[in-house]
Amino acid sequence: MEKQKFMMTDVETAGSFSAPFTYDVGARPIDRYGNLVGEPINHVITEVFYGMKDKMQSAYYANKLPQYRDDIWNSEREVMDFLMTRERICEQMKELGIHIVVAHNARFDINALNNTIRTLTNGRIKYFFPYGTEVWDTYKMARQTFKEMPSYKHFCEKNGYMTKHKVPRPRYTAEIIYRYITKDNDFQEAHTGLKDAEIESEIFAYLMKKPKCDRVLYHAPSKA
Repeated sequence: MEKQKFMMTDVETAGSFSAPFTYDVGARPIDRYGNLVGEPINHVITEVFYGMKDKMQSAYYANKLPQYRDDIWNSEREVMDFLMTRERICEQMKELGIHIVVAHNARFDINALNNTIRTLTNGRIKYFFPYGTEVWDTYKMARQTFKEMPSYKHFCEKNGYMTKHKVPRPRYTAEIIYRYITKDNDFQEAHTGLKDAEIESEIFAYLMKKPKCDRVLYHAPSKA
């Protein structure tokens, strides 16, 4: 039986939280152990990075934009139209037989990709990923897994990684989870598409070894 494959995806965005635009897409085709099964794809999106300058200046990680510009100038980052990025990712998914996309806090990433494609095509294309794609969320998986692990709560309490609720709860950001599973409390998340997808692949592999939980955020449609 052929091993199941997944497309680990991470995006960086500009604009509002409810209507984000994707300016950096990182995608890694992986197996359940986080190993690459194809070439990673990482594109800075032309229409957003260069065409939405007002939104880019208010991006959450706008302080990283000079580094992006330097990387592009030094040919360390590839700039691509959004439709071409979508085409490359969808083609790779078809070639590798991938029907499951994975992301951390996947609802946000999927919303950003869909909002960007709908805006740039004036609604002609409504969804970034192919019809029939299922979406898994490592944030959802982590919450279900770590709530049964007192060691994770202790780790968060010890290091100040609790929420500010009346009854504080452990936080489940990718950075905190990666610090926990690697025992590297000095780790700093890059907050760039492909680099974040790399650590999220390791988080995914870790969670896949744990007792099975509900991994699905969006089920693939059963029929057209």
